[in-house]
Amino acid sequence: MSGPNTNYDPVEVAALAPEAVQGALDAALDAVAAAATLDALKAVRTAHLGDKSPLALANREIGALPPSAKAAAGKLVGQAKGAVSQAVAARQLTLEAERDARILIDESVDVTLPTGRRPLGRRHPIELMSEHIADLFVGMGWEIAEGPEVEAEWFNFDALNFDADHPARQMQDTFYVDPPSSGLVLRTHTSPVQARALLERGAPIAVACIGRVFRTDELDATHMPAFHQVEGICVDEGITMAHLKGTLDTLASHLFGAGITTRLRPSYFPFTEPSAEMDLRCFVCRGADPACRTCKGTGWIEWGGCGMVNRNVLSACGIDPDRFTGFAFGMGVDRALMFRSGVSDMRDMIEGDVRFDAQFAMEI
Repeated sequence: MSGPNTNYDPVEVAALAPEAVQGALDAALDAVAAAATLDALKAVRTAHLGDKSPLALANREIGALPPSAKAAAGKLVGQAKGAVSQAVAARQLTLEAERDARILIDESVDVTLPTGRRPLGRRHPIELMSEHIADLFVGMGWEIAEGPEVEAEWFNFDALNFDADHPARQMQDTFYVDPPSSGLVLRTHTSPVQARALLERGAPIAVACIGRVFRTDELDATHMPAFHQVEGICVDEGITMAHLKGTLDTLASHLFGAGITTRLRPSYFPFTEPSAEMDLRCFVCRGADPACRTCKGTGWIEWGGCGMVNRNVLSACGIDPDRFTGFAFGMGVDRALMFRSGVSDMRDMIEGDVRFDAQFAMEI
């Protein structure tokens, strides 16, 4: 900045010369008029109204003038800056209007075009239900295990304490892979995954398996030759039936709502001892309607089998039955979907009709 100019002569302060100010004004107005976009206009504003612009530098020189000359110089520079600001504002309005008009054209939608009539696909409700169940067990700290659908007969039966003459091993109940002497079957339950997990991981262990299983059932409203199960096994020191009951109560509440009542009925399974059937209090009639179609008037719905892991199963899988105990359970995923969503016919689940799947969207 120049020092005090006691003998004021406008020529001595070149930046404040009228022709210099007019030149800066003309250059700014030309640049504003030439700005074709809002970004270009922003650059022009910085170049001609910013701190380093010619008019800003001229404005700083006013402080070097004597008091009698400051008013005239300030008016000259101020008018020039005001003219540039007005030109920038007017140009901005014009460019914004052009941008908005261009957007209306570029992003316009022709509402007269024909729409696509092909329905969108949906994820299958069985898959959604399986993920819903898996999320619960992962949240409780369990692992999710998988196994082959074509299984060795030893894993499917022998390791689970099925005798050689057990009815479930007959060909009218089990799909055997040709030739029957191959020792391979389509797994009849997901329990072989539990045996494999015990052999691979040892104890303690807590794993759940969700997958497809096969049995020689006739296809009807309540039976399918290929369906889905969720099975779980927990083996550790000091495991009791109380742990089993608590786990299944948690699963029932997760699937059917808080406050659901359950009960255990004595039963028999080769791979558990003692064994039980898990029943749910009918969530439709709560046991108060003798004509209820869901529970057939009994007030209870059979859900699945469970019990304490048989000592023979633990021994076959290399686990010391004198040190470790465990529980296991198995429930039908398809039946859980029927109970939860009111599906009356299992055949609807396998026909591939997207209208059926669409009812469930992304939530079960």
